Amino acid sequence: MNNFATIKMKFFIKIKILINKKNKHNMRRIFIITILIVGSLSVLKASDLNNELIELAKIYRNFMFRNSPTASTFEQLEEIKSPELINSTKFIKEAITTNNKLTIAEFLKLPEEITLKYVYIIRRINWNIREETPKDNNELIKELSEKEIPRYELIDNYYDMLFISIGNKNQPFDLSKINFEMNKYDLKDDTEKGIFFLNAMNLCGTLIWGYMNIVKPPNYEKALQFIEKYPKFNGQPYYQYLDFSFPDFEMVIEKDKDKESYKSYYLNKYYDILLSHLECLSQKKKDKEKRNDLLLGSILKEKNYYKYSKKKNILDGLFTTIKR
Repeated sequence: MNNFATIKMKFFIKIKILINKKNKHNMRRIFIITILIVGSLSVLKASDLNNELIELAKIYRNFMFRNSPTASTFEQLEEIKSPELINSTKFIKEAITTNNKLTIAEFLKLPEEITLKYVYIIRRINWNIREETPKDNNELIKELSEKEIPRYELIDNYYDMLFISIGNKNQPFDLSKINFEMNKYDLKDDTEKGIFFLNAMNLCGTLIWGYMNIVKPPNYEKALQFIEKYPKFNGQPYYQYLDFSFPDFEMVIEKDKDKESYKSYYLNKYYDILLSHLECLSQKKKDKEKRNDLLLGSILKEKNYYKYSKKKNILDGLFTTIKR
């Protein structure tokens, strides 16, 4: 039994004893004791909540990559009792599980605001405890709890953690049978859907980056094998997703960096995937039709988005080359 539950039980026992004595003096004492203990209970409840947030962050830190959690880890998660953390605990538990189920609707569906905020805080504690000289975690929790975090930043954090965990915990990578039906995930507008899509594709892009940028010459065959395992979105190939006309906004995307344009960060990476895919399909004549589908069915043809890419010069030349 945690401190909060123990004190609460003692409080009600004390009140029952005093009420049984039935006199004005004791009624006055009951009132004073009630005020004091209610205040103490609030402090203890906040302390228990903080401790459980820190515990979740430590568990996430230890098992977010390839390490498999032990039976005792899952027992620790079962001991987290704060009602506010039920959904956050469920998410962290799945995020650290090997061969997890984060691609099912239960987790893809956007959680309520309180869970988004607590998952955000858990990740920031995880970052904090990795520092050489970390802040006091309780002070960090207080600071973040009182701070108004923009909704889009909370959503980006949630889906970033979700897709990182899908990539880390499900090996070998294969989302070819997954169809993300984005109208079913309580995403309110094209911005929220764009955040979902761009985080999913950010995971996909990391899988081919080395084959296209480190290996000399690029390993086109291996990269294309991964691209063929990409998921569908709304029943279509990934590249046919075109809804990027939402207003740009700024936020801190990478730890220890300043705010930056959301579209510049993510659309730049997304264009890299499209160009890599195009390059792979350009190696063999038999893939000419697929290459044309990619060129004409994606935002490779949308020149108004080129400004977000660091390879604008390459994009500008795509259709000039075709005309020749």
